[in-house]
Amino acid sequence: MKYIVADFDIRCDASLLQTCKDLLAGAAANAGFESFEETEDNHLKGYAQKDLFYRHALDEAIKDFPIKQVEISYALEDVEDKDWNASWEEGGFDPINIQDKILIFDAKQPLGNFHIRKSTIPIAIDAKLAFGTGTHQTTQMIVSTLLELDLEGKRVLDCGCGTGILSLAASKLGARECIAYDIDEWSVENTRHNAEINQVTNLTVFHGDGRVISHINGVFDIVMANINRNILLADMDKFKEVMRSSATLILSGFYEEDIPLLTEKAASLGLEETGRKTDDNWACLLLQNRKL
Repeated sequence: MKYIVADFDIRCDASLLQTCKDLLAGAAANAGFESFEETEDNHLKGYAQKDLFYRHALDEAIKDFPIKQVEISYALEDVEDKDWNASWEEGGFDPINIQDKILIFDAKQPLGNFHIRKSTIPIAIDAKLAFGTGTHQTTQMIVSTLLELDLEGKRVLDCGCGTGILSLAASKLGARECIAYDIDEWSVENTRHNAEINQVTNLTVFHGDGRVISHINGVFDIVMANINRNILLADMDKFKEVMRSSATLILSGFYEEDIPLLTEKAASLGLEETGRKTDDNWACLLLQNRKL
C-alpha cells in the first residue's frame, strides 16, 4: 500500500496557530488524510492512502481557508508502508487508560509493566501502521461510547477497522460476533494479528471498502465507523441497510463543524441522534435506528 505524506507549513500569528492547525486537519481529512502529526511549531504532517488522496479538494480547501491571515503551503512525498513505519514500530506508543475500564497498550511491552485494576480490560496493540493505536481522540470517544452500551450478545460491524481496536474492545465487552473491514490490506492483516494476540476468536475481517457490506450476511445491533466525513456521508445508507430496527450507529472521524451535515443525512435515513461527544474539536455521534 502506497501512502502520501504531506508536510504543511503554516504561517500565521502565534495566537492563531493551533486553530489553523485544527481547521487544516479537518480540511485535509476531507481530502483523504487519515492521521496527523504535529512536528515543528508551524508544521503539521498528514498521512493519506495514495488512492484516497484528492489533491484538488485539498487545494480548494486551502484556497477557501476561513482564516485569511494565514499562508499555507505543503510538500508531498510518496512512501511505502515500510519506509515510514520503521521508526514508529521502534518507538511504539504510551498506554491509553480509558475510564479505568480499558487499557490499550503497546504489545511490545509486558502487561506487568502497568498498574491497573483487576477489573480493567487490557487490549494489546501491535501497531504495524501509525494509525489506530488508541491515541487519537476519535478512537477514545468511540471506546468510551462502547463502555456506555450493553454489548452482551450483540453483533457488531466495524467499518474501517485500522488496527482493530474498536472490534477488540467490543468483543471483550461481551459482543457475540464482530465483523470488520478496511480498504487497507495492512490494516486487515494487522487487525487479524491483534485479534490473535488478544485471543479474540469471534472477529472476522474483510478487505475492501463500503461495498463489502452488501456481501455480509445478516444484520447488526451496533455499527461503528471511524472514517472521514465524506466517506461517512457516502456510506451511511449502506450502514443503515444492515442495522436491526433498534440498532445503534456510532460515527467519528470528523470535526464539530461537520455535525450538521452528518445529522441531516442521518435524519433522512431514519437515524436519530441520541448522543454526542467532542474532544479538541473532534466529534463522535451516537445514532439510533428508527422506522421512517
